[in-house]
Amino acid sequence: MSLIKFLVSKTFFKQIALAIAAVVVMCILLLWVLNGYTNHGDFETVPDLKGKSISVAQVELKDNNLVMQIQDSANFNPDYPRFSVIEQEPIAGSQVKENRKIYLTLNPSGYRKVEVPDLRERTFRQAKPNLEALEFRVGKITYEDNIGKDLVLKMYHKGNLIKPGDKLSKTSVIDLVLGNGNRPRK
Repeated sequence: MSLIKFLVSKTFFKQIALAIAAVVVMCILLLWVLNGYTNHGDFETVPDLKGKSISVAQVELKDNNLVMQIQDSANFNPDYPRFSVIEQEPIAGSQVKENRKIYLTLNPSGYRKVEVPDLRERTFRQAKPNLEALEFRVGKITYEDNIGKDLVLKMYHKGNLIKPGDKLSKTSVIDLVLGNGNRPRK
């Protein structure tokens, strides 16, 4: 039998029809199994966890059949209690599948420590933006005799002399001692 006669024969068309029917039945079975396996249409609602402690968040997630995944945070937020949730992903109210991981960012115990830069022999005009860029605050400014007017001579934090390289928490107040432009008296 030649190829062309076979392609137009009843046997060939029966085989094609059986193959198509088998594929359709397999697709229907596969969709039915996947529908049950993936819990299609069954969702859990993500609770609002912002501002809540780790233990409360864990209980709420467990009650909603969700899993907690804690992410590290270096950004202290003074508006939230220490070690409380400050961000969550996915957001509250989202519809997710059972046992989905909810990523929580916690508020650390305080501001991150930052190294104090060497500002000695720099003008106040240079020192102030440098400190503010590191999120320090400039506190009390005092002057003492030194020929360099507005030159940073010393730095203090809570009355203690600080040296370049010391570490202080962000938003710490640094008091500066500047030169007044007068020669030191002997």
